[in-house]
Amino acid sequence: MNENTINSFLMQNAKFFDPASQAQIKQLLENVDESKLATIQAISFKDPMTMMILAIVAGSLGIDRFMLGQVGLGVAKLLTCGGCGIWTIVDIFSVQQRTKDFNLNFLKQALGQN
Repeated sequence: MNENTINSFLMQNAKFFDPASQAQIKQLLENVDESKLATIQAISFKDPMTMMILAIVAGSLGIDRFMLGQVGLGVAKLLTCGGCGIWTIVDIFSVQQRTKDFNLNFLKQALGQN
């Protein structure tokens, strides 16, 4: 993929990824051929800020865990009412980083690099 396309992708989707992973994403995209460009542009990433709001509003129900594909932890959080509130508070502060990690793994899967 050419440099302009990679930079455009990084600028459009910067809020979905950790700044520390930008170099890794750039390297992944450099090794991708142009035929996967449509696939990459069609990916819908999860917004870390939306996930934080969801964790605040419905965190004790484990919905943030379900949305990130962590079904087992979501069920456990639901059954324990968010770990009596403690787990919910911890998740409010960690959900943004977990969402960015989820998005990076999702991109790797879409590129067949996982």
